[in-house]
Amino acid sequence: QVQLVESGGGLVQAGGSLRLSCRASGRTFSSNAMGWFRQAPGKEREFVAAFSWSGGGTYYADSVRGRFTISRNNAKNPVYLQMNSLKPEGRAVYYCAARTGGGLGSLVSMYDYWGQGTQVTVSS
Repeated sequence: QVQLVESGGGLVQAGGSLRLSCRASGRTFSSNAMGWFRQAPGKEREFVAAFSWSGGGTYYADSVRGRFTISRNNAKNPVYLQMNSLKPEGRAVYYCAARTGGGLGSLVSMYDYWGQGTQVTVSS
């Protein structure tokens, strides 16, 4: 089992920045990739960004590419999501997820472990 805990959410004005953190515990060695997803009220959970531990590659949703950056510390903890130039549509609960399978994934079903989420609110 892998336990994930997100932090860093809050209220920010449009155009501002936030950095989310995801700290993992448990069988972290079983994780091959980490992802960030978000879920806005009344909408399905959607992919934001992913990072591969093995190759170090990253993958971003088109909607955040160039504004968000996923990164990690030297060890497997924590994983960060730096969010710049936030837009009002970025208001959502942001979730950290861990994938045990190979490669980078953008589908919810490709991730095995999830955190409880952290709320991000962007005011216009």
